[in-house]
Amino acid sequence: MNKYHKHYDVIVVGAGHAGCEAALAASRMGCETLIVTINLDTIAKMSCNPAIGGLAKGHLVKEIDALGGEMAKNIDKTGIQFRRLNTKKGPAVRSSRAQADKKAYQDEMKRVLERQEQLDIKQVLVEELLTDNGRCVGIKSQTQTAYYGDTVILTTGTFLRGTVHIGDVSYSAGRAGESAAEKLSDSFLNLGFEIGRLKTGTPPRVNAHTIDITQMEVQPGDENPLPFSFSTEKITQPQVPCYLTYTNEKTHQIIRDNLHRSAMYSGRIVGIGPRYCPSIEDKVVRFADKKKHQVFVEPEGMDTEEIYLNGISASLPEDVQVEMVHSIRGLENAEIMRFGYAVEYDFAPATQLQPTLETKAVPRLYFAGQLNGTTGYEEAAAQGLMAGINAALKVKGEESLILDRSQAYIAVLIDDLVTLDIREPYRMFTSRAEYRLTLREDNADLRLTEIGRQIGLVDDEAYGRFQKKSASIQKELKRLDETRLTPNAATVDKLSQIAETGKLKQPTVLADLLKRPELCYNHIERLSPSDEELPDSVKEQVEIQIKYDGYIQRQQRQIHQFKKLENLRIPDTFNYVDVHGLKTEACEKLEKIRPTSIGQASRLPGVSPADISILMVMLHQHKR
Repeated sequence: MNKYHKHYDVIVVGAGHAGCEAALAASRMGCETLIVTINLDTIAKMSCNPAIGGLAKGHLVKEIDALGGEMAKNIDKTGIQFRRLNTKKGPAVRSSRAQADKKAYQDEMKRVLERQEQLDIKQVLVEELLTDNGRCVGIKSQTQTAYYGDTVILTTGTFLRGTVHIGDVSYSAGRAGESAAEKLSDSFLNLGFEIGRLKTGTPPRVNAHTIDITQMEVQPGDENPLPFSFSTEKITQPQVPCYLTYTNEKTHQIIRDNLHRSAMYSGRIVGIGPRYCPSIEDKVVRFADKKKHQVFVEPEGMDTEEIYLNGISASLPEDVQVEMVHSIRGLENAEIMRFGYAVEYDFAPATQLQPTLETKAVPRLYFAGQLNGTTGYEEAAAQGLMAGINAALKVKGEESLILDRSQAYIAVLIDDLVTLDIREPYRMFTSRAEYRLTLREDNADLRLTEIGRQIGLVDDEAYGRFQKKSASIQKELKRLDETRLTPNAATVDKLSQIAETGKLKQPTVLADLLKRPELCYNHIERLSPSDEELPDSVKEQVEIQIKYDGYIQRQQRQIHQFKKLENLRIPDTFNYVDVHGLKTEACEKLEKIRPTSIGQASRLPGVSPADISILMVMLHQHKR
């Protein structure tokens, strides 16, 4: 075995969305970092849909940006359609989504990695983890070269013993057309890790010249697209529309007639697929009463004619896929360029991790991304960022960064993974965040930028911009709380022209006026403008903080109670077996997960409030 001449602080295996964020975070925090990938041409590749964000996922992207990550900046440079979702609902569930120029996104992220100081990039197939005295010290490549480092982060995506299925054909691959990592799973097993199998899939891609968009519904982007990154002033590149069509009864009959030929329904796939993004076979079987399903027709880029058919992910044989696609309105003559497929891969249940994403069994080894059982680019990138941060902090001998559920969707994601023993692909939703009113997209920078600054990921320019915004918000909140309108004829007349609000019967401060449901900040601005030009992001923040003040205060009280339990730390050496009165199931769960706090223990399935009460008494005695 050859030894590579350079020693690294952090080694990242895999250059998907998790790996890119991990490597950039570690190197930007001053660590000598190496990122290795099977193919340099597929860095940050969008294996599935060519889009970033979506419901709850947009929150993750904004939080990654606030902490100093790259995903938001990259999609702002390469997005070809931006949309704000749930705009008619409350601010807690509003989310951003952008269609990406798939190849441009890859190329731009590769360019960022290549230009990053203290970051080396290599095309390497990893076959083994190297350990010494029980801790991870490096990796060994297929060519028998050892790369040594103080920490190792694995972000292997769908490549661990990946198997692609199309109908009755199966072959080893991490993605269609790309090699799988066949031997690395053996290294996992030899180190004592539990391994499971999951499944995901993609739909067919078709040639744009062969479809009839006149038979479809146009899905335009926003007229004034909002950037993802807090550092992007404006989206300037051209935007393109997407289109919507539907499956029909003929489509469904074709699928039903060929279910026995589907890899998923023939019994050849054992991995569990994503519940919230089912294949078209699954939709037809599980939702038999539905007469149609949506098919979003999405361009993959400005310089390609390839179109992604979002909504009909399939593992059917190629001839059936052709028949299925041709049964859909507007796709009658569509020429398939890439056939859909399912891919099975190994994953490691994330209960084997600390909240830092360091493995419990092997110190200095971190897992991130689909390896932990998640789906989606955004979930992967969020984990990669946190793994990169914590690996760098470990190397520096500094305290780890563990966000709690009241601080970020990123924290909800990681806490769920390491606590709940999830055995199916995990996807983020706003409903998973119990404090979602305070964890909004619009305030991600206000929540997390200071943390990003403290760990060294937010540069002077971004921090200066953040400070200016924060000061503007506070100044305007103070102005609205102190400026009082008197009910004179001019004011009442102006108010009646703006909205049906009734008469102003007594002097009223602008903040109280803004709390009226029929008024928004723009109305207040017409009544009493600020003495400075405020950006829309400041106006939005001021309006939300004033209008939802009562609800926000109530949630802050809930967060205060939550933090009391989170701050009750449980020693690593605490012996649950000796705690009399704990149910057997609770004891087993607590011993397996080894929660870091009473708060985390209370979220474990099988641990009841009675168990927590007993645990708190014993913990108090333990400290005496």
